[in-house]
Amino acid sequence: MSKTAFVFSGQGAQYPGMGKELYECSAAARAAFDMAEAIRPGTLRQCFEGTKEELSLTINTQPCVFITDLAAACAVKEKGIVPDFVAGFSLGEIAAIAFAGMLPYEDAFKLVCKRAEFMDKASKEHVGAMAAVMKLTPQRVEEICKEFGKAYPVNYNSPAQTVVAVCEEEIDALCDRVKEEKGKAVKLAVSGAFHSPFMNDAADALAEYLQGTVLKAPTVPVYANFTAQPYEGDYKALISAQVNHPVRWQQSVENMIAAGADRFIEVGVGKTLTGLIKKINADVTAFNIENKEGLDAAE
Repeated sequence: MSKTAFVFSGQGAQYPGMGKELYECSAAARAAFDMAEAIRPGTLRQCFEGTKEELSLTINTQPCVFITDLAAACAVKEKGIVPDFVAGFSLGEIAAIAFAGMLPYEDAFKLVCKRAEFMDKASKEHVGAMAAVMKLTPQRVEEICKEFGKAYPVNYNSPAQTVVAVCEEEIDALCDRVKEEKGKAVKLAVSGAFHSPFMNDAADALAEYLQGTVLKAPTVPVYANFTAQPYEGDYKALISAQVNHPVRWQQSVENMIAAGADRFIEVGVGKTLTGLIKKINADVTAFNIENKEGLDAAE
C-alpha cells in the first residue's frame, strides 16, 4: 500500500513572494498566515513583499519559512491529502512537529522566533561559514574536515552532497582542498555555521526555553534530524540537539522509504528537498507544493 511523507523545507529556500498564492487560494493556509501575523506583525509583508536581502536575515528567514511550510501543509491537508510520515530539514523540523500535533501552531511559531533569535546571536558571536561539497562521499568529506581546526560535516544531504561548517578564515582553504580531491565546493550564502559546535550557545538557550514547553506525542511519526528515526524519548532534547548537530537527511529519507513511504510531498518553500530525495532514491515519487498550480495538481 502506498504511503505518503510530507517533508518541510529549511532555511535557504526562501524567496520574495513565497506563500502569497497559497494565502489567496486556501482558507487553511490563510488561517496559518494570519495566526503568525497576529503574533509577529510584519510577517505577511516580509513573506509576500520582502526583499531577498531582508529575507536572508536569520531573524526573518526562520519565522517566514516556517509559516510558509506550515501553511502549505495545511492547504494540502485541506484537499484531503494526509501523510503517514513527516520530516523537516533543519528549521522545517519545527513545522513538522507542529503539523504532527506535538505543539499548538501558536506555540510552535513562538518557538521558531526564539530559535531564530538564539541562532542569530550565536552566529554573530561565533563567526563561521558553510559550503556544499559535491562529488565526494560523506566519508571522504569527514576525512577532509579532520584536517582543519574547526570544520564539521553538518548536512548529510545525499550520497554525493555533504554540507560543511567551518570557521570563516578556513573556508577558502577547505574549498581548495575539496578541489584537490576532484570534488566541488560551493560557498553558501548563510549567516552562520549552523548544525555545528558554533551553535552550542544557541542549543543551550533553546533547551532552557523549552523547559516551559509541553510537547505531546506526535499523531504521525516525525523523523528527527538528530537520529534519523521517529521522535521518541526526550522530545525537547531532540529539538535542541538538532541546532548544533548534523542533519541526517539522507538517512531519514531512507528510513521513511524502509517504513513504506513511496510518495514524498515537499510542502513549503522551493524544491530543494524534492531534488535531494530523487538523488537518494530514484524509484520513489517526489514533488513540491508551494503555490496554487502545485496545489491544484495534487491528488
